[in-house]
Formats: sequence, C-alpha cells, structure tokens
Amino acid sequence: MVTIEAIIERAEDGTYCVYCKNDIFSGAGVSIDDAKADMKEQMEFYKKTAIEKGFKYPLFLDQEYQINYTIDAISLMKYYVKAGILSLSGIEKITGINQKQLWSYLNGTKPRKTQSDRIEIGFKKLYEDMYSIFA
Repeated sequence: MVTIEAIIERAEDGTYCVYCKNDIFSGAGVSIDDAKADMKEQMEFYKKTAIEKGFKYPLFLDQEYQINYTIDAISLMKYYVKAGILSLSGIEKITGINQKQLWSYLNGTKPRKTQSDRIEIGFKKLYEDMYSIFA
C-alpha cells in the first residue's frame, strides 16, 4: 500500500486547504473534512480524465493508498477554537503560553519556532492523555 503525505492549512479567509507534499493533488473546503474530500475527488477526477485522454497519471491511483495528514499547530489551534471545542484558557493550560499571546497567533502573528514547538508539544501531550483513556 502506498502512503501519501498531505498537509492541512487554514487559509486567511477561514477555509482549509489540503495538498500533497510530493504529488500535484490538492483540495479546499470550509472544514478540514471538506478539504480532504475535495482532494480525494480531485484525485479521482484526474485519474478518470487521464484515462479518457490517454495521459499518464500516478500509478498509486490504481492501487490501494492511504493519506497521512499533517496540520500545523496554529491551524489546529484555530480549528478547535473556532469550533468552540477548546478555549484560549484551555490552550494556555496545555502550552504554558498566555492567552493574549495565543490570541495574537490566532490573528496573524507568526509564532517563533520555540513558541510553535510549545504549542505542538502541548497538543501532543493532550493527544497522549486522551489516547490513554481509550486505549
């Protein structure tokens, strides 16, 4: 089975885009799930059109494949805050970064690498805690 690596990002207008790291495919939507579905539809459309027109296309489209998605920490934070699932107060507790600074990251300030790493580590710790409950 072929594994495709894809990146999820939140656009300035609040929508989401998904794009493959090493392939030409991408998708967009109002939610992460919509963007993922759009990319899969684009992949199938590309294959169908290539077959109809006699063009070459990536061979993995004829096989079973899986897509591993990666999302940057700020896009993940925006997603959960916008959805009302997490608050800045809660994210402050898992990252150690004050709410005012987190708010600025949600509104366009690019965090330094150390701050971005703290956010990522906080979410990974939250994931590990949640995963251990259901394991």
